[in-house]
Amino acid sequence: MKLLNRRNGAVLAEQIERAVTWRARLRGLLGRSGLAGGSALVIEPCTSIHTLFMKFSIDALFLSADGRVIRAISGLRPWRATRIYPSAAMVIELPAGTLVRSDTREGDHVAFEV
Repeated sequence: MKLLNRRNGAVLAEQIERAVTWRARLRGLLGRSGLAGGSALVIEPCTSIHTLFMKFSIDALFLSADGRVIRAISGLRPWRATRIYPSAAMVIELPAGTLVRSDTREGDHVAFEV
């Protein structure tokens, strides 16, 4: 499965992990040493995230139910937390630098494709 920016065709990730159970959403990326290039963690449902206890920065996309980017955060450093985005249906956590490389920004639509 791939995650694509529908505006420009950029591939954001090709290896996608989903966190849909309460336990998986709570754990997220905690305890990992990094997030490999081309990979992503999809947390659903989710309206806010934190990077407490993490050892690396990430990029994050807050998406509406139809895949519109509500908020794009580049380089979210460890020991930070985002505000709550009530209209977000999910969050996609990506390696830091992915949003700049793919020119993904707020208002874009992203889609999962097989």
